[in-house]
Amino acid sequence: MKKFRAKSVIGCCALLSSAAALAGHADPAAPLNLLVAAGFAVLIVVVGAGVYFARTRDPKAAPLTTVLGDEQPDPHAVGPEMSVQDCVRKMNDEKSGAVLIMQDEKLMGIFSERDALTKVLAAGLDPADTKIGEVMTRDPTVITPSTKVDDAMRIVTEKHIRHLPIVQDGKVLGMVTSSDLTHWVVKDEAKEIQHLVDIAEGA
Repeated sequence: MKKFRAKSVIGCCALLSSAAALAGHADPAAPLNLLVAAGFAVLIVVVGAGVYFARTRDPKAAPLTTVLGDEQPDPHAVGPEMSVQDCVRKMNDEKSGAVLIMQDEKLMGIFSERDALTKVLAAGLDPADTKIGEVMTRDPTVITPSTKVDDAMRIVTEKHIRHLPIVQDGKVLGMVTSSDLTHWVVKDEAKEIQHLVDIAEGA
């Protein structure tokens, strides 16, 4: 998609360049023609520069620190002794699709909506009498803040998971979801298109 847009803009630049050349050869002595040719030349340079920088800036190559920003809320976490029923209630209250299971600030596992369905309901367990530590996913896949968006997207796709805890030096910093990653890429693509439009309109 990005290559297609870049080629399209480059094609437009070529057409504009040809138009500028024709305008210059039509009557080089005419001030109006010279002004038009100069305007086309400026437009070509500005749009060309915009395309160049857009092509060298891939949102998927950005580290997760870009997605997370400077301030992130504490990840949703519970202790392993909490019942599945209370945990699910907490997830509903916080509108979270998963919670981290932690003890003494150490990540023990993760419990998601899928776990509630496959490990509790499908297994016929009583949510009120089952501890979350008994049905959590142990040793979840984790990433670091320096992980690139593209690598994180590859992990969630290959492992068929939706939540990735972010850990550095044994400390849990947060959690990113597949929706977060997709939203970041789409949002950045939209900003790139608008930036090129603004450049063309301002030229």
